[in-house]
Amino acid sequence: MLVSMAGNQQTRPAIGELAKDTATGRIGVVMGGVGGRVQIGSVGGGMEWDAQPGNVVAPGAREELSARLAIRNGNSRDAL
Repeated sequence: MLVSMAGNQQTRPAIGELAKDTATGRIGVVMGGVGGRVQIGSVGGGMEWDAQPGNVVAPGAREELSARLAIRNGNSRDAL
């Protein structure tokens, strides 16, 4: 589900969805928001980072596929 940004036609991913931080080019999962920033968790695990809401967008189709493959590959390694 994409969340509408107030006063703007753009949308940004909701909690639990993949997102791209356009300021850094990184892709992650939206974890929440604190202090006017969006918290994004790394796809492969590790540290979350804060992003400005205006820099958080849905990833492109290729970016999303790549991130989903990385998640799946990580899950399959954990099962070994």
